[in-house]
Amino acid sequence: MKREILINGGRRETRVAIIEDDRLVELLYDRPDQRRSLGDIYLGRVDAVLPGIQAAFVDIGLEKSAFLHASDLLEPEEDDDPDERDENVADVPDIDGSEAAAGNGRDKAAPRQREVDHRQAVPDISELLKKGQTILVQVTKEPISTKGSRVTAQISLPGRFLVYMPFASRVGVSRKIESREARSKLREMVRKALPEDAGGVIVRTVAEGV
Repeated sequence: MKREILINGGRRETRVAIIEDDRLVELLYDRPDQRRSLGDIYLGRVDAVLPGIQAAFVDIGLEKSAFLHASDLLEPEEDDDPDERDENVADVPDIDGSEAAAGNGRDKAAPRQREVDHRQAVPDISELLKKGQTILVQVTKEPISTKGSRVTAQISLPGRFLVYMPFASRVGVSRKIESREARSKLREMVRKALPEDAGGVIVRTVAEGV
């Protein structure tokens, strides 16, 4: 396979293109004047737990506390690629941890869970998290206006062919790979290569045919 990496740098933006066999397969860009936190991992502290909306606010050191829904404490379905799913979630409530602790916002409608989580029972968040507790989280949605970031406790490290999930326990294959034979083959390949207790892996769609 012929592979090329092309880099174009300017004052406002740097662009990186990855080309395989004369076909563009990935385009990355970075703007130094814009701080981005998507994908960043933080050791946070729970500011407030709101059982009424099944959510908590977590201090991750940014201006606004981050929003963590109970469904984001669950281990994902084995074929649920974090970068391929349609999140289908409502906006983060326009409150921060301090307001939540004071009792504001308790009557707001609860954010919808991801559709993929409907197959799993969502736990009572007050049984899992307590105020002041430390928790490792990853940003899944950038802060907007007065709303803080949205975070998940299911850490994922995406690569070209695989998504590594250190705190998961299963090997899955993206549901976009429809062939049962291909799914079985890929799953078995990963299981043989993955050390015991090394975490979970999701095989991405682009790995089909490898």
